Amino acid sequence: MKHPRLKSLAALTLVALGLSSCAAGGNDAPAVDSEARLVVDNFRAPVSNWALESDDAYVLSISGCLETLTRYDQKAQEVVPMLATEWKQSAEKTWDFTLREGVTFQDGSVLDAQSVTDALNHVLKATAPARAVNPKTISAVEALDENTVRVSTPSADPLLPYRMASVNAGVLSPAAYTKDGIDPFGHCTGPFTPVSEQAGQSLTVDRNENYWGGDVKLAGGEIRFITEGPTRATQVQTGEADISMSIPATSLATLEADPAVELAKADSPRTSTLYLNNSRAPFDNVDVRRAVTKALDVSAIADSVYEGAATGATGPFAPSEPWALADAQVPATDVEAAKKLVESSGFTRDKPLEIIAITERAEFAAVGTIIQERLKQIGIESTVVTKSYGAVEPQLLKGDYDMLLSQRNRMIDIANPIGFLQADYTCEGSYNLSGYCNPEYDKLVSAAAAEKDEKARNDLYRQAGQLLADDAVNVWLVNEQAIDGVRTEVSGYVQDPLTRYVMTKDLAKTK
Repeated sequence: MKHPRLKSLAALTLVALGLSSCAAGGNDAPAVDSEARLVVDNFRAPVSNWALESDDAYVLSISGCLETLTRYDQKAQEVVPMLATEWKQSAEKTWDFTLREGVTFQDGSVLDAQSVTDALNHVLKATAPARAVNPKTISAVEALDENTVRVSTPSADPLLPYRMASVNAGVLSPAAYTKDGIDPFGHCTGPFTPVSEQAGQSLTVDRNENYWGGDVKLAGGEIRFITEGPTRATQVQTGEADISMSIPATSLATLEADPAVELAKADSPRTSTLYLNNSRAPFDNVDVRRAVTKALDVSAIADSVYEGAATGATGPFAPSEPWALADAQVPATDVEAAKKLVESSGFTRDKPLEIIAITERAEFAAVGTIIQERLKQIGIESTVVTKSYGAVEPQLLKGDYDMLLSQRNRMIDIANPIGFLQADYTCEGSYNLSGYCNPEYDKLVSAAAAEKDEKARNDLYRQAGQLLADDAVNVWLVNEQAIDGVRTEVSGYVQDPLTRYVMTKDLAKTK
């Protein structure tokens, strides 16, 4: 049986929000400017020479360059066709994808099964494989014929079409893969083609006149890499940017009062987290981790620092998600109990612990200060340092840190919690910043990955999440909203809390 549309196996609590100004084409709709160009402030900068196994793939996807075999439709909450028109599970461990006919790369070469196979195998052979697409999840990719790609998995994987919607599974033309790295310029299939780059600052794109998906409304645009949240907010207010992604809570009141800016808001599977390095002292001791959890008042942090734009977290999942912990409550604050746990743990330290607060999230500096004061009350001295995520990631991946204030969208790698649970917390997880390793947890996640029944799989997710909470692996602080700032003259913008799509063919600017 073929599946041209794979229905979502987990009802996410995400609301893709089209702005009221998006209804271009009606009798009363303002005319769009076909020669207009937009400026988008993105919070993420490319740091890996456009390697598709890295987060640079998100920048290429946001820019309207990179496309994938499937696409996760935020509004419909299902996987839908993109470069593939249909797919079927041909055997327990194989999926066959039929490619869309008539698609050409921007350099004029034809999209066929061999080019797709080569692209996916390039990612699989990477030294540091992608979290969603790697040899642990995909064992082989081959071209069955000119228009059919077979993807094999080490074990049964009912969620493979979700993995093919990951930006890390993006497809570039054969000419993009050079001995010096990835060259995306002119080698994509999307509605926009990259034409120039200012390293670390911006990427300029032009309309793809031969886009397979139809006419592209904008002449082009510029994606600016602005890691500081307040700067993104200021630029959309002044008109320097047309769209600013991920507006910090501290800037909301100002933008809400500006009639020239609309705020797109959606529930997001994004949780701000205090990561604790479980792999070394003092957080290799579960009692010290539990003490930190008890010391913090996450609801107070949500109300004060986030000004009501977030809620105190109850654990690794949001309460509204179908795999949320049963009867989950915000952890109770108990400073005295936390003190006793620290004392009984035998905690000693000849210098303060370090809390790294990433600069991409403006709120973290203030959150870090609150945490620092709370830890002092239970006998743990600490310092707060601010660093950009790109600068500190190698240090984090090596496990060379004490505490980290960061945030993670648990659906971003694959629009299902399995990607987050595998990459972030299994013993061999590719993004296991916490250094957590528990064989019992790994067994639960392996069982969930192979489970075809949605209800049973959600229950396994729930059990895995409960184990993370019981082990106090991290302190999950607040559940956030996705908030983007958009100038009112922009039309056709549909917010994507998974931050995969911005520059689409329907995005436009009115005259």
